[in-house]
Amino acid sequence: MTKFFNGKPIELLAPAGTMDTFRQMVKANCDAIYLGGKSLNMRMMRKGFNLSDEEILEAVYLAHNNDKKIYITVNNMLNEYEIDEATEYLHFLSNAKIDGIIVQDFAVLQICREHNLKNFEIHSSVMMNVHNIEFVKKLKEFGVTRVVLSREMDLKSVKYLQSQTGIETEYFVHGDMCIVNGANCYYSSIVLGNSSNRGRCFKPCRWAYKLKKDGSLYSTEYPLAAKDMYMYENIPELIEANVTSFKVEGRMRETDFIINLVNTYGDAIDRYIDNPLNYDRKKQATELFEHRKRDFTTAYAFSKPGLDFINTRYEGTGKFYSTGKVFSSPTEEPEIANSTIDDVREELDKFSDHKASNQRLSVKVNNYEQAKLCIELGVDRIYLACEVLAPNTFMTSEQLEHLVSIKNNIQIYLDLPQMMNELHFDVMDQYLEKYGHLFDGLLVSNLGSIKKYAGKYPVITNFSSNIYNHKALEFYENQGVKEATASIEIKRNELSKFLSMAKIPLELIVHGPLKVMYLDHNLYDNASAFEAFEKSDNKYVDNSILVLVTDKGENPVYIDQYGRNHLFTSKELCLMPVLDALDYECIKRLRIEGQTYTIEELRSIIDIYKKAIKDKSQCRVLFNEMKSKRAGFTLGALNFTI
Repeated sequence: MTKFFNGKPIELLAPAGTMDTFRQMVKANCDAIYLGGKSLNMRMMRKGFNLSDEEILEAVYLAHNNDKKIYITVNNMLNEYEIDEATEYLHFLSNAKIDGIIVQDFAVLQICREHNLKNFEIHSSVMMNVHNIEFVKKLKEFGVTRVVLSREMDLKSVKYLQSQTGIETEYFVHGDMCIVNGANCYYSSIVLGNSSNRGRCFKPCRWAYKLKKDGSLYSTEYPLAAKDMYMYENIPELIEANVTSFKVEGRMRETDFIINLVNTYGDAIDRYIDNPLNYDRKKQATELFEHRKRDFTTAYAFSKPGLDFINTRYEGTGKFYSTGKVFSSPTEEPEIANSTIDDVREELDKFSDHKASNQRLSVKVNNYEQAKLCIELGVDRIYLACEVLAPNTFMTSEQLEHLVSIKNNIQIYLDLPQMMNELHFDVMDQYLEKYGHLFDGLLVSNLGSIKKYAGKYPVITNFSSNIYNHKALEFYENQGVKEATASIEIKRNELSKFLSMAKIPLELIVHGPLKVMYLDHNLYDNASAFEAFEKSDNKYVDNSILVLVTDKGENPVYIDQYGRNHLFTSKELCLMPVLDALDYECIKRLRIEGQTYTIEELRSIIDIYKKAIKDKSQCRVLFNEMKSKRAGFTLGALNFTI
């Protein structure tokens, strides 16, 4: 039963990965339990976890008989082959009388609305990456009653968001943390074919990396390995921030460990409610620390954690603590092979309508000189990045006005920040009020931006909207989106099916280093905190750019004006050898991710793609003429199948 403090509801939400754990957890000192079914959730990495339909029915019976709520995770991204399964599963859950579902993919919201499924609450997963008020307001229109907030959100922002929207909030209080902002990590997918957005992350964040910058090599051990979240000593602050649900991570933890952890948190909450003046924050803290899996952090709850966010205690093992198995080891990004090209073409031919015509070229740029080059070369659309990668800064108003004066029929879109908090909206509103008339539209990455601007500007969703399926496309179309960028994680047999089902114009990223991690954590702090042990130049990018190094490659990490870090692939995505197979009517634009290129590199790439679009029969010949100044070329997620 939910507890109350001064009339505020407080729910301790506990995990259960197996039926054996659940049967003990239902007797533990918690108020609700979350678990996953046999598929479609974020814990698909290991066998033996998640519950069958029959076990879910038993779990509901046991939970309700013990006055507890039960939430089911339906929180991974869905491909086209899973839409029917998801629809059937949601009907089952509705009939099973569960209390709520936790979702990531907007396709689930679309399905629930179409089928009038209202027997359960809908909670947005942390992987939906809810981080602004406009986002929450739009979710409420679709019946979402609770948001699991972005891990990067501090408690002051949590309280403000809740006060402005009235929605229930859920906050992770203990357990495993991602270093990358929610649903913005694509590394496992691009390198290993296992998507972190589909419950199969191989945790490249926990590889051992060295760091290079300014010609020096630093021994940083595990610079992306986050500590475990720990809010045990801050229960009063969570309540004061109007957090409703205190969420403990750990569906794959061993039973005794997770039961004891939940009971310890439950006891602390009870003690605080019973007598807040006599509350001892430290009681049992020593026991939690002594039995920790990693060292502890309060992450972003009170401020940016800096290097204190990073774990070193156990990361040298690189293992699942309960199994002894390794997550993964450093792996080279897959190169383009002739056999893979043939496989991709075969998959694309299965659904191709062979109606593509007049596909146009768009380029994302980082600065004024790149934009001017694009106009000179006659691309169709230019995206000006708001998150400008150093050493560049955003162009002046005079430079923007000059671009507009010479652009002719070329479109200029503003690419909004990948994640937008209230400060970003404030800045953007002021800028667009003065200069918005100079833009032909906006490239956006989150639902809040769509709600805010779709009625004022033509809007296209960026790849980080994670669109895998036509139901998600329908959701966005209903919000006023006229074009969408396909996810960069879609595998080759998923892509062909998706393209055959798409009903609105799509843009496909076809070339450039891919941004596979987007972080509030600032890796550049490492260079000032560690001592260099040898001299070493970067292989592919300027020495001023920080690079993460393993024996399998070098990944450049750029920093923008907001201090956010952008980790890119070593190799360049290049779909040139299969471009002629992408003859789907829905694909209207082909995009070059040009932010990290020099002017000379970008000129060469644009010239080649313009030739290919004009005569696609020359694609293979043109590919053979291409020379990479990076680590080589890759087909990205198209190297893999489901």
